[in-house]
Amino acid sequence: MDKDFQSYEEFWPFYLSQHSKKSTRAWHFVGTSFVFICLITAIVLLNGWFILLAPVIAYGFAWFSHYVFEGNKPATFGHPIWSLRADFRMYRLILFGQLKKELNELPEEYSVEV
Repeated sequence: MDKDFQSYEEFWPFYLSQHSKKSTRAWHFVGTSFVFICLITAIVLLNGWFILLAPVIAYGFAWFSHYVFEGNKPATFGHPIWSLRADFRMYRLILFGQLKKELNELPEEYSVEV
């Protein structure tokens, strides 16, 4: 599963292929949304514990989806920084309705539900 990638842009199609099911991407979207909810809550309540809670919730949703729906190991285990960056990129693309276009442009070796 893990490859040696030379760049983030080379890693990106692989990352999407590891999120090939719509349900996996949906669970990631919910988990990443909680990052923002936790950050806003921490600011409003002046309580830093919510900042610590953000990755626990986000990774909880994401990893659950990999084990239950995707049946693979989360890419973050092999490429933590690029995976975090890719998660926020995927989040932005979903949020603005641009992910389908991105999925349709993937190289043939990567197959995903559109």
